[in-house]
Amino acid sequence: MNIHIGLNVTKLDASLGFYSKLFGTKPVKVKQDYVKFLLKDPGLNFTLRPVEHVEGNHINHFGFQLFSTDELNKHKERLEKEGFFSRSESDTTCCYARQDKFWITDPDGHEWEFFLTKEDTEVDTIHTCCG
Repeated sequence: MNIHIGLNVTKLDASLGFYSKLFGTKPVKVKQDYVKFLLKDPGLNFTLRPVEHVEGNHINHFGFQLFSTDELNKHKERLEKEGFFSRSESDTTCCYARQDKFWITDPDGHEWEFFLTKEDTEVDTIHTCCG
């Protein structure tokens, strides 16, 4: 089973470049008005469609849950080498868990979180995230 996300974007070419670097692979289909990525790990069918405007914050964020500090650091280093600025958070309490994470943002302002859950907590100190 694959998760499917269909994302509206205002700059198809810029988003194609961003997501090729983010996922570390080229799309399986590129058309004038459509781009499709198929990832095996994680199982994801991810498509882009151009629109004139992306308005409002109807999406909180997207993310990848990782399972080791080494894996988290590997993705951070890889994406920084691709030229992305990452915003890091260490030992943050968010979504009732203590986590290490970093964030990057696509050309339309959609945030992507890479996070490692260290332990569950009874506290949710940041109400704008959740992984």
